[in-house]
Amino acid sequence: MDYLGLTVLIILTLVFALLVYRAVRSRRLWVKLLGGIPAGLLTLLFGAATVLAFVGYGKLNATYPNPPTALQLPSEPGVQLVADGARLARFCAACHSSTGRLPLDGADLFEGSGMPPIGMVYAPNLTPAHLSDWSDGEIIRAIREGVGRDGRALLAMPSNAFRNMSDEDVLALVAYLRAQPRIEPTSPERHINVLGAIMIATVFPPQIFGVQPPITTPVTAPPRGPTTDYGSYLVANLACQDCHGENLAGVGPDGDGFSEPSPNLTSLPQRMSMEQFVALMRTGSYEDGRTLGDGMPWKDLESYSDDDFRAIYAYLASLEPLPDN
Repeated sequence: MDYLGLTVLIILTLVFALLVYRAVRSRRLWVKLLGGIPAGLLTLLFGAATVLAFVGYGKLNATYPNPPTALQLPSEPGVQLVADGARLARFCAACHSSTGRLPLDGADLFEGSGMPPIGMVYAPNLTPAHLSDWSDGEIIRAIREGVGRDGRALLAMPSNAFRNMSDEDVLALVAYLRAQPRIEPTSPERHINVLGAIMIATVFPPQIFGVQPPITTPVTAPPRGPTTDYGSYLVANLACQDCHGENLAGVGPDGDGFSEPSPNLTSLPQRMSMEQFVALMRTGSYEDGRTLGDGMPWKDLESYSDDDFRAIYAYLASLEPLPDN
């Protein structure tokens, strides 16, 4: 918590409340009006800001009873398991890497984002420098349920998508995280100032807290292959809905705060063939020379196979084409 900021807000509230009290007790009408009204409005302003800041900090510091999962890596994970995890971890690099590529050494989420100065939110260093004290179950809970080691919600963690990640895949991801080289320094602690706390209470959507219900039963994935079922699994775990809309029918240039539009995926199979889609995912370029926008992380999918892309296409082709959002 920003104790200094909260103290300043409380003091300002009390100072202006005192001025209101003195203005009201004055025998001069002009003092009551010219002194009392502005001081009263400022008392309400700083008082409301103080209350909202406490509400925001209440949300930030709330703890959740989700227990760590009992899933655990084998004592010797094996080369293939680590390799499978590296394929999945490549997609994490967009947030958790200072270079946008592996290894996952962490990054400041607000750097260059144009956000107001609301504090520090760091996508954690996911190398053993930060995770060595975490159990496998705690890491898996963070990935699939959005709950940190301290029981608080992780900010901007898309666990709503990852909660469907199979036990096999999430263990592979943990195996890769354990196998990365140790890279210092460890992640700085999250620090949100009073402005950030007020925005948490008023502006930011609830989805900024990615906490999911505890997972208490095994999670399995369809067999890997160019099938509709596996494509559905991939689309969910790649969080395609975050950019392309909950119904995958696209997002306009001003929708959900995105600076550029994202296309309607339900009608994509009407615009290109399966092999054209595979080529697009491989090269980032359409046949007519146009390229995918910067918001599309196609390079993060370089370790996915052509059959994985065919599975995604098969799933999109199974959907009813919808009008653009």
